[in-house]
Amino acid sequence: MVAVKRIQHVSITAPLDGTEVARSFYAGVLGLREKPVPASLAGLNILLWFDAGPTELHIVAEDDETRGRSRRHVCFEVDDLAAVRARLVATGYQPYDAAPIPGRPRFFCRDPFGNLLEFMVFAEE
Repeated sequence: MVAVKRIQHVSITAPLDGTEVARSFYAGVLGLREKPVPASLAGLNILLWFDAGPTELHIVAEDDETRGRSRRHVCFEVDDLAAVRARLVATGYQPYDAAPIPGRPRFFCRDPFGNLLEFMVFAEE
C-alpha cells in the first residue's frame, strides 16, 4: 500500500512574461514568501516558487487560453477569511462566494492570469 504523506507543492500557470505580475500578486497581495528556483531547473519556463505554509506554490509559464474559465483550482487555508477577502477587493480583485460547505466558510477569486483560487477556514460548528 502506498502512503501519501502530504501535498508538497502545487503548480499553476502564467504567461511567459507574467513573472512580475505573479510576484506582485502572490508576494505583494497574498504575502507569500518567494524562494529561489533551483538553478538545475533553468530553461524549463519555471517562473517563481513561493512558500505557502508547509507547501510550495510553483508558477510555471504556459500559454493556456482556457485558464480564465477552468474550474481547476488551488485552495489556501487562511487564518482570517474576511481579511483576505478585503485585501483582494482593496487591490482590485473580485472574490465571489460559492456553494457553502458546512464547517468550511470559503470564497473564490481569479488571480491575474485567470487561475482559480479558493480561500477557506475550518470553522467550529
